[in-house]
Amino acid sequence: MRRDHEPPVATERWGWRYHHTGIPTRHRRPGERYLARFRMYVSGFSDSPYGVEWMRFEAGSPVSKLVQTVPHVAFEVDDIDEALEGKHLLSAPGPPSPGVRVAMILDDGCPIELLEFAGKQRGAAASRAKSARGRSRAGNRKRR
Repeated sequence: MRRDHEPPVATERWGWRYHHTGIPTRHRRPGERYLARFRMYVSGFSDSPYGVEWMRFEAGSPVSKLVQTVPHVAFEVDDIDEALEGKHLLSAPGPPSPGVRVAMILDDGCPIELLEFAGKQRGAAASRAKSARGRSRAGNRKRR
């Protein structure tokens, strides 16, 4: 069981990295960008220091109704196919834009987005995750 001071398994053990939080809205927002394929508008991502992305959907959007109504957290992963193993798939991996593969999973009723960026150095990301795990374990030993 996870204790208050411990990071979630997704970041601690699996090496996933926080990317953004998507929040559905029905209100127009400044700087909206239209994504015709998904019949939705997005805004805020490029300006938010916390990775907040607002999403406004048109009627008939092909995006899951759950994603249209419930906020989601998104994580960058090194290998999306590996990350999806054993997970409840909400939407299959696909390219929303060149060089990116995205999939949605469901965890206890909450949508979670996974993103894989082509061409990123997987070794460097894996080294950062391994280093973070080592620092976390060392910190846990000190607290005992």
